[in-house]
Amino acid sequence: MRLHKVYHRFSSHSLPTPLSLLHHHHLPKPLSSSSRSPLPKAVPLPFRFPALHSPTSSSGTCYNTSSHLKPIPMPSSRIHNLVPVNAVAVEDGAASNASDPPHQPTHSASPENQDLGANGYQFPPPEIRDIVDAPPLPALSFSPQRDKILFLRRRSLPPLAELARPEEKLAGVRIDGKCNSRSRMSFYTGIGIHLLNADGTLGPEKEITGLPHGAKINFVTWSKDGRHLSFSVRADEDDDSGSKLKVWVADVETGKARLLFHSPDVYVNAVFDNFVWVNNSTLLVCTIPLSRGEPPKKRFVPSGPKIQSNEQKNVIQTRTFQDLLKDEYDEDLFEYYATTQLVVASLDGSVEPIGPPAIYTSMEPSPDEQYILSTSIHRPFSFIVPCGRFPKKVQVWTANGKFVRELCDLPLAEDIPITFNSVRKGMRSINWRADKPSTLYWVETQDGGDAKVEVSPRDIIYTQPAVPLENEQPIILHKLDLRYGGISWCDDSLALVYESWYKTRKIRTWVISPGSREDISPRILFDRSSEDVYSDPGSPMLRRTSAGTYVIAKVKNSDDEGIYVLLSGIGATPEGNIPFLDLFDINTGNKERIWQSDKDKYYETIVALMSDQNEGELYLNQLKILTSKESKTENTQYFILSWPEKKPCQITNFPHPYPQLASLQKEMIRYQRKDGVQLTATLYLPPGYDPSKDGPLPCLVWSYPGEFKSKDAAGQVRGSPNEFAGIGPTSPLLWLARRFAVLSGPTIPIIGEGDEEANDRYVEQLVASAEAAVEEVICRGVARAEKIAIGGHSYGAFMAANLLAQAPHLFCCGIARSGAYNRTLTPFGFQNEDRTLWEATTTYVEMSPFMSAHKIKKPILLIHGEEDNNPGTLTMQSDRFFNALKGHGALSRLVILPFESHGYAARESIMHVLWETDRWLQTYCVLNSSVDSNTCTDNIKGTEGSESKVVDAAEGVRELEDQQKITLYYSQRSSL
Repeated sequence: MRLHKVYHRFSSHSLPTPLSLLHHHHLPKPLSSSSRSPLPKAVPLPFRFPALHSPTSSSGTCYNTSSHLKPIPMPSSRIHNLVPVNAVAVEDGAASNASDPPHQPTHSASPENQDLGANGYQFPPPEIRDIVDAPPLPALSFSPQRDKILFLRRRSLPPLAELARPEEKLAGVRIDGKCNSRSRMSFYTGIGIHLLNADGTLGPEKEITGLPHGAKINFVTWSKDGRHLSFSVRADEDDDSGSKLKVWVADVETGKARLLFHSPDVYVNAVFDNFVWVNNSTLLVCTIPLSRGEPPKKRFVPSGPKIQSNEQKNVIQTRTFQDLLKDEYDEDLFEYYATTQLVVASLDGSVEPIGPPAIYTSMEPSPDEQYILSTSIHRPFSFIVPCGRFPKKVQVWTANGKFVRELCDLPLAEDIPITFNSVRKGMRSINWRADKPSTLYWVETQDGGDAKVEVSPRDIIYTQPAVPLENEQPIILHKLDLRYGGISWCDDSLALVYESWYKTRKIRTWVISPGSREDISPRILFDRSSEDVYSDPGSPMLRRTSAGTYVIAKVKNSDDEGIYVLLSGIGATPEGNIPFLDLFDINTGNKERIWQSDKDKYYETIVALMSDQNEGELYLNQLKILTSKESKTENTQYFILSWPEKKPCQITNFPHPYPQLASLQKEMIRYQRKDGVQLTATLYLPPGYDPSKDGPLPCLVWSYPGEFKSKDAAGQVRGSPNEFAGIGPTSPLLWLARRFAVLSGPTIPIIGEGDEEANDRYVEQLVASAEAAVEEVICRGVARAEKIAIGGHSYGAFMAANLLAQAPHLFCCGIARSGAYNRTLTPFGFQNEDRTLWEATTTYVEMSPFMSAHKIKKPILLIHGEEDNNPGTLTMQSDRFFNALKGHGALSRLVILPFESHGYAARESIMHVLWETDRWLQTYCVLNSSVDSNTCTDNIKGTEGSESKVVDAAEGVRELEDQQKITLYYSQRSSL
């Protein structure tokens, strides 16, 4: 699979990422999902205000009852705004012109003076709002020849009107019917081309011209020779056809852009894939079939009842997926929007269809440009699993449209076990070898896909030509006892195969010789724990081939005959991450560190190989590397590093995104849990803070728990003290501008050693970790015990609610965004728990803050997107939790954000979330009014017939009692 196409899919569709790609140095962190744009034409905003629920309001909302599992968070890349060398995907990114006026919410009164009973979106204080509204930096993309750079202009936050566009929720996919694409796609607003001079300087910008006014640009991709760009464009949105995507191409030399298709009726179908370069003059495009008529109509009277049956007594356990098909109408609608006609389009305008219309989910030209590997899904569909498990067909076609063969037609996969490392039966991970013209490889499970089955081998990797000879059988490339995790190809003498097993956290790297059959046996290169970041040897750097694929870069070291590769790693150490580049002898295992980040002030990382544009040997003394460099106060800039001098040449000079916080104070701190586990956190203090003069500050603690198999691994340091403090639109670091101390990411390890399951001691370990963090900031004198707030998003919200229930002595209030609080609503597993509710009933119940709602005595703010599509965190979780809190008189508030999903995107929504959070922190942390006796009196006055006000008064009395417990607790801790 080509690297640039991998990024297109994984950045926007949240598909599982192969192990080999998680460590891939070219894969950047997906662009921010936030975008800001003016109100589109002819898209009226069905204005809905955030639903506010508090003890003063008894209104409620009904929600969809399906739910989802929260996926394991992947390690974020430090490549903030760099996109892959050969492509730019924009589903998660957006851009703006600096001249665009910010969209103004309807209500803009200052937050200090607003009536909480008033409807409307509110603004946070200017010091927060100005940071969020700062214009974003452009995204970058290097040409295949590394001689040009694209600057792709972005906007920051979109208006709510964009999120309010109608969308179809079908088979786990959300579709914008007008665009015939995934809904809520952001976009670039312009493309500038810069020549990268030999001395590292940039030439003047050349703007891509010829685009329609207000063009919304997506899927920017370089041709293999770097002479052309392809991208999709949406223009005005006055009608359905105007908002659909068309393919454009631009001449890089002149900057002039034009439509690819002569016919005005050919549009891109971007529900799954979109388009890809087959060669330098031809693109393979997913188009809307010309024969397609109007969307199917829903019957006013159903043809019959909705029936699901399991009369065969099959064991089918599924996690709580969202947006599933519900009936025959949904099936027809999904098929209507997702069906694609593949066409091959030349730059001269000629078009040839390939195959019949089908629901194509991916298409990959072979490296030699002779064949196309297509994957499609088909009926029968399912009402209990998303489209990724629908019946799947994989076929090979010639590039000129002749059918070659069918590799497999897999049945519906509703019965994949919920146990981690369980997979689909049959062929999977079918791809082209990156080092061969047209050779396929794939994996087949030997355990029926069930990770609980003990068998050896567990997975077998096969390889075979696209067009095998008569009776030619697939060749067994390698057998694995763990689960296959990917391959890094080099040539017939070298490839690296990865396997892993979640339960044991074991991860192995094998060295194989793909061209050898008997003489060279596979051997283990690395065998380690995936949790042990200190032992991570790094990942091989890849070089681009003339075919546009990426293979392991072999390096010649003078006259030495050894086989050397470049291993780039994060360099985790007890002092923090110190990224490195090693010259590694693949045969002997000897390595030489040829570059390392400055560990005193800067944090530098290896981004990509820049000396791979020419064929032939790659010599160490001719090496060129793209690096990024940042510090606590200096944002990321990019450099070219050339051997042998290793003199860095700076190629970007981005301004500081929020100069008002340029002098913030940052420190990575270490402390210990009472059971001896070492913990870390990043402590941020406001600019100009002087502990001797300013004393303790109100403090916001923001975190996310993680599971581990060993105490040693849990105690390892992750991150760097020199990383730039990136501040997103809803980041807790925004409250540095409000003179808060912020304890960001204190480690909350939940450890289950040996056969023990981590979650069986979840509450105990959660509280112990939080106690250690709170004690640390108090002992340092930067925080006051009665003014520490806890907050988190998703599984972090689950954590925050649990801490308010189980450790009321630690925090004065809490903020929980988009969380899940009742684990009985996710009965077939959640997060990293793969036991069912019936297998671990006690664990499910004890972990659920919903079951402990009666224990929550501190103010809690719940925020949730009304259209949350994340596994496990359906909006109903917050709604029911709030009702449980209100039923026990808890001081609480629920804010439901119309049109928002698991993360929040619209400017109105984000500003209101920040206003709600700031008001909560100012009231219940800074002023700590919940423990103020005057507040209790005020709450009682003038409340004849107002039960909710009496509840608030009772809450204030309870807070006074809890404050005494806090004082006693810390006096006892100090005496120890």
